Amino acid sequence: MDPSEVEFIAEKQSVTIIPNFSLDKLYLITGDLGPFNPGLPVDVPVWLAINLKQRQKCRIVVPDWMDVEKLEQIKEQERKENTFTLMPNPHYMELTKLLLNHASDNIPKADEIRTLIKDTWDTRIAKLRLSADNFVNQQEVHAKGLTPHPKSGTAVSAASHTALEVSAYMIC
Repeated sequence: MDPSEVEFIAEKQSVTIIPNFSLDKLYLITGDLGPFNPGLPVDVPVWLAINLKQRQKCRIVVPDWMDVEKLEQIKEQERKENTFTLMPNPHYMELTKLLLNHASDNIPKADEIRTLIKDTWDTRIAKLRLSADNFVNQQEVHAKGLTPHPKSGTAVSAASHTALEVSAYMIC
């Protein structure tokens, strides 16, 4: 799966908006959305939230996980530990990019959030590369009939990586 496909999937994630218009319901193939009442929060897919925001029909509510303090803790935990931290959202990178590109005026401390997410991403990709290199080296040692050093690898769980991280690594 390439990064654009992963972003397409991420756009289906739900986000809360505060509409400034009235509409009973939207009837979509994926399900009904609404009702939309001015000032009352409603959950919609990210793609719809961005579309409404671009048309000045709503304000996007920042997801709970997109908090500077929480993201700083995640970044520090990611840097300190050899294992991979479970991220607060499986599409954290894509959603951050989409929301900051289209609704940064609705997101307090947008620049700090962008930096924290990018730093965390860089750390995770570096760990992923190191982990893959260690795995390849272990396979070469096994192929030569030697015994690998007991601390020469990092155990990686596929559950600890997002689809975009794996996709980005595969492209490198």
